[in-house]
Amino acid sequence: MPAIQPSPHDDLNPLPDQEFRAIIRHWIQENYPEHLRNPQRRLHISDGREWYEALSRQGWLAPNWPREHGGMGLSPSKLLIMIEEQERHGVARLPDQGITMVGPLLIRHGTEMQRQHHLPRILSGEIIWCQGYSEPNAGSDLASLQTRAMRDGDDWVINGQKIWTTLGMDADWIYVLARTDTHVAKQKGISFFIMPVTAPGIEIRPIRNLDMHDEFCEVFFRDVRIPAESIVGAINSGWSIAKNLLSFERIFLGSPFQAIGALDHMARLVEHLGRGSEPRIAAMLNELRMELADHQSFYKSFADQVRRGEPLGPDVSMLKINLSVLYQRITDHIIEIAGEHAAILEPLPDDRSLYPASAFIQARPHSIYGGSSEIQKNIVAKQVLGLGDNIA
Repeated sequence: MPAIQPSPHDDLNPLPDQEFRAIIRHWIQENYPEHLRNPQRRLHISDGREWYEALSRQGWLAPNWPREHGGMGLSPSKLLIMIEEQERHGVARLPDQGITMVGPLLIRHGTEMQRQHHLPRILSGEIIWCQGYSEPNAGSDLASLQTRAMRDGDDWVINGQKIWTTLGMDADWIYVLARTDTHVAKQKGISFFIMPVTAPGIEIRPIRNLDMHDEFCEVFFRDVRIPAESIVGAINSGWSIAKNLLSFERIFLGSPFQAIGALDHMARLVEHLGRGSEPRIAAMLNELRMELADHQSFYKSFADQVRRGEPLGPDVSMLKINLSVLYQRITDHIIEIAGEHAAILEPLPDDRSLYPASAFIQARPHSIYGGSSEIQKNIVAKQVLGLGDNIA
């Protein structure tokens, strides 16, 4: 496909937040495809290509990249506003790790050659990326990964397996954490690599989930040979590179908008089934609304930190824990209210915007991806409460 160059744009950072929010809101309302709002499942790149290209033409595809690299160069507070407006309007997340992860990491840690080759292709949509982190025995404890990278002359040879690779079947390139030293602490012996998924020895197998969609894949590496310049950063620095964006990511994983959407779904389901007059149902909705208001206030406290330019600390993990509990509780009640309609995955035949079983299933992984709730609790216990390793 021909490259789409982002249109020149003004620096939006000097705008007052309210004016910036209004500009973003209006543009999304005018340009985001109506049929893609609040999708029932994660979009494949073919589904979201129209939106991807619209953002690319506008020059808004990479809001957090520096302007000199083709991004909007937004401050953290402006980036937060842009993401909030996208979530408020039901905008699906772009199915491309290149924008959110690879680009920022190459800008900070890549060579000039890597940046010149990859950044324009990410911005044009020519190259789509996926992530090779989790393994069958290294998910939440990612540092225990076993995929190996051995130096052989001018090449690296990769062997191992990755799993839960989101939309790997759509990707052109993959970034991979692999072990390059087995004689040091597990976090210190990991390096960061990039490679095309068409490299000989790579096999991608889709995984069908409970919702009957194949958004995840497992990826096998069998003597995959890649050039020496495929490493990003120094040897054995992969763990620190990978952690670079995690704390900022957690504020988005704790954003209240998924819970807002789920509660709206629940309220519409109650109305559709004519159960709004039942005292128990009314009390349930009111209780959840109060819990959501509490979480929104909690989220705002971290958002205010970002707006003040303060780094997020380990206590941001509490935000994701709280959101996971609330989001899943709402969808538990959706199933309870749906009755016989909860037994099928398809939307209700007389209102296809209601899909109780699918909503329930979609909420289950929230306490796992992005660092499981158990891992988040350990972070809080050790780094916030100072309880140490021997927690009874």
